[in-house]
Parts: sequence; C-alpha cells; structure tokens
Amino acid sequence: MEVKLPFLAEGVESCTVSFWHVSEGDHVEEGDDLVEMQTSKAAFNVPSPCAGTVARILAAEGEEVRVGDVLCIIEE
Repeated sequence: MEVKLPFLAEGVESCTVSFWHVSEGDHVEEGDDLVEMQTSKAAFNVPSPCAGTVARILAAEGEEVRVGDVLCIIEE
C-alpha cells in the first residue's frame, strides 16, 4: 500500500519530512506514527493506514513533498 501525503488544509500544498519514526523492514500496526512532517505553521505525524512491513521509504528527511506524493510503501 502506498502511503501518500494527505490533504492538510486549504492553501497548504507541500511540507517537509522532519524525521521517520520507522525504518525499512519495521513492522507497523494501523495507526502507528510513520513520519513527522513540518509545514511553515505546524508539525504533525502521518499514521499508518494499515498493519504490515515498511517495504520502502521514498521521501528522505529534509525533503519537501507535495500533497499526494508517496511517502513510503507498506506491504500488508
């Protein structure tokens, strides 16, 4: 399953990856925090939409990503 940066708020089109709470190969449960993101106004965590194993991390810490970009892939 592709985990994408969700819609945040009107006018917010991108944010920066602050840090990953997980590494490739880690098992996660639905709702576990995957990554902390930072906008110009706030920080927030993106939760896992499902249980599984983090197969690939596609957005590096410090990288700016846009709404809808794939952050990581979880194999259920």
